Amino acid sequence: MTVTNVRPVQVGDELGPFVRETGFAAWNRFAAVNDEFVPIHMDDEAGKAAGQPGAFGMGNLQWSYLHNLVRDWAGEDARIVELSCQFRKPNLKGTVTARGIVTAVRDEADGQYAELDLWTVDESGAKLAPGKATVQLALHRS
Repeated sequence: MTVTNVRPVQVGDELGPFVRETGFAAWNRFAAVNDEFVPIHMDDEAGKAAGQPGAFGMGNLQWSYLHNLVRDWAGEDARIVELSCQFRKPNLKGTVTARGIVTAVRDEADGQYAELDLWTVDESGAKLAPGKATVQLALHRS
């Protein structure tokens, strides 16, 4: 059996940070690509009418920050098998940081896998979108 794309990974290894400034400019670019021009993401008054302090970012933008975090950490040869998150708090204007930690590493017949806990936080440290991922890091070939 030949093992390709092997990299040393241990439980407790940290991912990140992946840091982004968020606000109208970032939300507008994301909306343009995803056809998501929704008033709560583009107008402070609409965000306030929705019960927030102002406009807020798209949930899927949080997911994309987590995806970028995992891709940057794992590398282009790895395969992201699964990535999920829960949108717990709105992404308001400011800095958002994505981080993660390796919670398990296992070898299976087809390769080495890492289980990850992920999350994004705002400037105050409040968790916005906790999540999980499974990544195939190494491929076993016969």
